[in-house]
Amino acid sequence: MDPVVTLSALAQATERIGLVGTVSTSFTEPYVLARQLKALDVISHGRAGWNAVPSYEPDAFANFGRPLPPREKKYERLHEVLHIVQALWGSWGEGAGRPDKAGAFADPAQVRPIDLQGRHVAARGPLPVPPSEQGQPVVVMPASSGYGLQAAGMYADVVIGMPMTVEEGRAQRDVVRHPADASGRDPDEVTFIAFTGYALGGSTREALDRRRALDDRADPRQALARLGALLGLGQHFARPDEALSPSELALASAHPGCARSAQALQLARAGWSPRDILAHGVLDPHPSVTGTAEQAADHLQEWFQAGAVDGFMLSVDDFHDGIDDVVDQVVPILRERGLFPNGYVGTTLRDHLGLPRRYGLDPRVMSSPA
Repeated sequence: MDPVVTLSALAQATERIGLVGTVSTSFTEPYVLARQLKALDVISHGRAGWNAVPSYEPDAFANFGRPLPPREKKYERLHEVLHIVQALWGSWGEGAGRPDKAGAFADPAQVRPIDLQGRHVAARGPLPVPPSEQGQPVVVMPASSGYGLQAAGMYADVVIGMPMTVEEGRAQRDVVRHPADASGRDPDEVTFIAFTGYALGGSTREALDRRRALDDRADPRQALARLGALLGLGQHFARPDEALSPSELALASAHPGCARSAQALQLARAGWSPRDILAHGVLDPHPSVTGTAEQAADHLQEWFQAGAVDGFMLSVDDFHDGIDDVVDQVVPILRERGLFPNGYVGTTLRDHLGLPRRYGLDPRVMSSPA
């Protein structure tokens, strides 16, 4: 369903949690985006965020009657949309006041058009929506490269990466911080979070069985073939529920520089069966923990204290109860270790993320040679 509509409903049923929706920059005009997201921010009292992404699927472009553009064109439009949306958010000046019961709407001298024209999009403005308690929505973007990374450095408050190892996490975090610094911003104002997945149980065996119950709903042959390739065996497993034979282990090897391959080989040598190795999440696009709440907490602590991330995007195995398991089992352990707050430090999403107030275009970015 439409994320902005859904989050508007959630805003009325919640008081503190942030409400971040993904809206593509490839199809929606910046004025509509700015109006919808800032309205959500106002009605949620400063809890809105926007995950700004360009679309890449031909089917998505076909839904809008458009051909798939070259990659650089998508990122050109992304850059222009972000610039115009933030300019529109700031077009209602913070000194303009707010509508009051006496009938005054605002100081019209401080509600001004922006008159911005790019190669792909444009807007006159102004946007007749006042600032929220946090000023404007938090901008979230995926870690990228080239033009997309430059845009993230200029506009993003939060960047989401998908490193597989602590070392990759540190590297991606540094890569994200550099364009922010080059744009004139303080790199510490950019929060880097990474995906991590969980399947939790009272023991590792219980967690593996939980994950395998989900895996059983799909044909395992393709996954087993991919696992064989990861292990350098290039074959289907005749006994997928039994540990690899000594001859198979002798032939198995890890691909250099491939974290998934190294993990798969380590698990095979530890005596896990091919199906158990798959249940450990070795084919997941992000690090995964299949085990106990203590093991999950250990993973989070290791990455955070190593400086690989500022926070995490959690992917649970089963949304029926997986989130409850993290909240009820993992969070208390993190609190005991002093790694998770006992309550909210403020009321807005920026408060929760430790981000400074932002409103309109960042003057540091606009005056930077970047």
